[in-house]
Amino acid sequence: MGLLDLFGAPFVRDPYPWLDRLREEAPVHHDPATGLWLVSRHEDISRVLLDTDVFLPDNAQNAVTPLPIAVMRILVRAGFTLPPALANNGSPSHAGLRRVVARFFDARRVAAATQVVERIADEVLDEMDGTALDEVVGTPLDTMVDEVVGEGFDEAGSSGARCDGRDLRDLFGSYAQVLPCRVLMELLGIRGVEPATLIKWSDASLELFWGRPSLDRQLELAELVAEFHQWLVATVGSGTAPADSFIGALAAHRLPDGTLLDVETAVAACFFVFIAGQSTTGQLIATVLRRALGEPGIWARAAEEEGTAEAWVEEVLRREPPVTTWRRVTARATRLGGVELPAGAQVLLMLMGSGSDPEVFPEPERMCPGRANVRRHLAFGAGRHLCPGASLARMEAAVALRAAARRLPGVRSEEGAAEPPMLGLLSFRAPLQVVVESVGDAGRCPETGR
Repeated sequence: MGLLDLFGAPFVRDPYPWLDRLREEAPVHHDPATGLWLVSRHEDISRVLLDTDVFLPDNAQNAVTPLPIAVMRILVRAGFTLPPALANNGSPSHAGLRRVVARFFDARRVAAATQVVERIADEVLDEMDGTALDEVVGTPLDTMVDEVVGEGFDEAGSSGARCDGRDLRDLFGSYAQVLPCRVLMELLGIRGVEPATLIKWSDASLELFWGRPSLDRQLELAELVAEFHQWLVATVGSGTAPADSFIGALAAHRLPDGTLLDVETAVAACFFVFIAGQSTTGQLIATVLRRALGEPGIWARAAEEEGTAEAWVEEVLRREPPVTTWRRVTARATRLGGVELPAGAQVLLMLMGSGSDPEVFPEPERMCPGRANVRRHLAFGAGRHLCPGASLARMEAAVALRAAARRLPGVRSEEGAAEPPMLGLLSFRAPLQVVVESVGDAGRCPETGR
């Protein structure tokens, strides 16, 4: 375990051997590099998530890498603050705020939104139709990867040289990222910002607070996060949001003492919801697409068979969720998994590893869509802080897979390509490319015939 590096390329590329060893040999393990207590068994993680008196969410959104004074100066100038709102809120105000959020993502609204997601998926696929790989989002592929791959990211796996005669497309940048952003903007009534800008702000926030960037990279990210926060403050504080919109509902919400919710806390709630609602959902869609392309028969079945896309999404959530870990801090000394934890212990719940716990999921390494107990996975957490957008994320990922499989029946993963670069943050993991090529004469390389 002395070789374990949660940000290192070996762990980011293939975390399963490490997670299996942790679960078998040290289910509650102190990692000296980060100071975190790694919890890897399903039973122990469930206990932590459900025991909100002993295991507090206060550290859930703290920066993993300490922010130097120069970085803090940028954030302070922008008035950046994230008071407890949702994921990091263990106070009595959490329940009311959660109800506001949950109202926009309940079963009725998700069912009603299915047609919206299907329409936007078709629109995005129409827009990317015929787009060459190096035209994705108007940026050459290698440049796009260079911009997002930094400390904490796995740079290996760039597509390399490509034959001009091959029809290659990246479903990550042109589809998986764009779809949930546009859906979120429409469902929550977000105006005054381009989807590409919101994606950029959201991804920068994830990397700054959950990554291990260099100082130069931290400074770049802090500028983007400051822009994001200032836009949120202006949008939330304008008082012009419709009463039935998400921001309008937050503005009208009253805290337990009867006072109106302050702008700072409303901004903190929006900050979390906007990131979770589009960046992490985009990461889920990218993983779902990539794994479906790599599993014989799934792509075609997802297009044709009812329920296949939904079952595949659930199995991906079990085995390879986009949110791989989450943090808690102990309110007092306690015992977990046979290990004594002191008060103030920083706990890291290995959500990804819990989905491969053989005590819960037989043959966990096998992808078995439709397995009877798949909903026991902890990809969305559990208890009081269960992700309120879980149903929407599930539906979006299933629609995204089904729409892509129907519209692009003759594609496969780029033949001969190396593994794609991976997003490797403390709590988030996903492929940064899902490169596909057409199968058939139109997509064959004139030089190789493939």
